Amino acid sequence: MSANIYKTIPNTTDQQSYSPAQQAWRRLLQNKAALVSMVFLLMIVFACVGLIHISPWELDEVDWDNFGTPPSLQGAHYFGTDANGRDLFVRTLYGGRISLMVGLLATAVSFIIGILYGAIAGYTGGKTDALMMRFVDILYALPFMFFVILLTVYFGKSIWLIFIAIGAVEWLTMARIVRGQSLALKQRSFVEAARVTGASHFNIIKRHIIPNTLGPVIVYATLTVPQVILFESFLSFLGLGVQEPMTSWGVLIAEGAAQMESAPWMLLFPAGFLAVTLFCLNFIGDGLRDALDPKDR
Repeated sequence: MSANIYKTIPNTTDQQSYSPAQQAWRRLLQNKAALVSMVFLLMIVFACVGLIHISPWELDEVDWDNFGTPPSLQGAHYFGTDANGRDLFVRTLYGGRISLMVGLLATAVSFIIGILYGAIAGYTGGKTDALMMRFVDILYALPFMFFVILLTVYFGKSIWLIFIAIGAVEWLTMARIVRGQSLALKQRSFVEAARVTGASHFNIIKRHIIPNTLGPVIVYATLTVPQVILFESFLSFLGLGVQEPMTSWGVLIAEGAAQMESAPWMLLFPAGFLAVTLFCLNFIGDGLRDALDPKDR
């Protein structure tokens, strides 16, 4: 009888031996959609970084014998060539480098600005919080696309300006998320204890407020990356994004859309890479959200 009782008692020793971060990682690995998405995303990154070198063609090198030819092993044009005779395989993988770099760096800019702004507003409270959040509301009222277009037109079409411009308009939601978390955290006992011990406001924000808001912020950041990639692709589609001789998936999709009927491979390959990347990032974001959810701990 006693043996049966012991069998019914759940073994929580293994769960208690793991830190919250390790438990979240184990839950993330149990999410099949997120795990498969991470594998596919790593394959895409590896292809963009490493496989581009297996082609004998350069980014802007023209094959004078093949203009707008379909995919073929002859001539090592694995994805075919575009209307100008350039190898689409190389241009698609190089465009992936630019699109992924824009997504990561612009998200990093919004990550830094949003965390600092939201943490200061939420922890300070009062009139300072009200003033800072009204400024956010004003920026929310402005059309983001129009703002970015003005920046690119006024300062010139630079890839580094695209990083800053997109990141500068994507931090608003992140700031609101961090601000809401900070309002709740500043009432917690460990923050009160830090105040009693004489810790400065800067140290409290740095060591107690910001680290405890990283869970939902990381989840939102993984969902921001595909938004930024899509945003950059739309800007490049309009001719305001990445400029020649560089390229991105948005530029290639714009070129492929113009040749969709006569050369559909020019659209299918970059659009396929972009769609798979966006799906992977969204599934990873959903997996992180479930893994970091305190209700599941």
